[in-house]
Amino acid sequence: MRPSFILGLLPWLALAVPPEPKFRIQEIDKVDIGYGLAIADVDGDGKPDIILADQKTVQWYHNPDWKKHIIARNLTKLDNVCVAAQVVNGHCEIAVGAGWNPSDTVGSGAVFYLQAPADPTQLWEAIPLPYEPTVHRMHWVQINSQRWDLVVQPLHGRGNKNTAGVGAKALAYEKPANPHDPWKVTVMNDTGHATHNFQPLHWENEVSATLSGSKEGIWYNLYDAKAGWHSTQLTTVGVGEVRDGKLPNGSTFLATVEPMHGNTAAVYTTTAERTSNHWQRQEVLHGFKEGHAVAIADFLGTGSDQAMIGWRGTEPGIRLLTPLDPAGQTWRTSVIANQEIAVEDFKAADLNGDGKIDLIVAGRQTKNLLIFWNER
Repeated sequence: MRPSFILGLLPWLALAVPPEPKFRIQEIDKVDIGYGLAIADVDGDGKPDIILADQKTVQWYHNPDWKKHIIARNLTKLDNVCVAAQVVNGHCEIAVGAGWNPSDTVGSGAVFYLQAPADPTQLWEAIPLPYEPTVHRMHWVQINSQRWDLVVQPLHGRGNKNTAGVGAKALAYEKPANPHDPWKVTVMNDTGHATHNFQPLHWENEVSATLSGSKEGIWYNLYDAKAGWHSTQLTTVGVGEVRDGKLPNGSTFLATVEPMHGNTAAVYTTTAERTSNHWQRQEVLHGFKEGHAVAIADFLGTGSDQAMIGWRGTEPGIRLLTPLDPAGQTWRTSVIANQEIAVEDFKAADLNGDGKIDLIVAGRQTKNLLIFWNER
């Protein structure tokens, strides 16, 4: 047998039996709801910390002792709902969304930038920013090497009823040198309805781009320094959660929960341009209730990515979906958790620097904050 033929088979042979996941669970706190999570180095010690938007507080947990530091309380009469954190030019930038009432599409919502004090373990100053009603998700999105904009996605358009009406305006905020000054605000996307979540992208040099999910499907949003944001619709099936990853053959795949708070996980693959609408949909998991989180990372150390799916319904659970062929046509389902946590949000990160991606999970009905330590 020719050596070149054997070498060509190696990626297929290695992929034939990907390792099974192995996680150890550690509970680090009891929480009220655990609406939103972010991971960033808050105190500048070089270790990623956990930031949580709980019902009435915003707090961060110091790595590795996981001591809790509350940095905001009672920002609005209603609940907090989301948080975003990113280290920019050596400083941890944190924003939070609050005023959560999804049934009030006119008067609900709030957005705050949290200004850090000299001691980040103390309360941070909450600076209010303009907002659209039903503020629901937020991320810091990289625009260039020096600039990260805060992008905030509402769940519904202003004045919507039964997810119908004007599109939900996802707003991009450019931070001024003095955060007390007015922030420049532009619209990233205003076409979707029931816009539950979105994802910053890093496709090669396209750092200033996002994917967003809506009742109408998945949208690709790209920022241009001259023209601003423009959007392209990629798919047409309703999506609640969306993330992107890389298959063993190097191509991009998308993983979703469908529809919003749905019962199906799907993957999308394409052999065309990623920004075209030539994506092939494949259902890989279904029958769960209230799907509420997707995280994509190389949890298994295979050199390509897997998709973590979490839900919070009456029988909560977490599953890892692993591609079993280079093009992602066959997927394996592995049980990560069942009743341990009803997933409200989760994030993937290497918390202890061992090169293995861990999972940080906030639970709603279970009212807990867990770390799933990767021990593969």
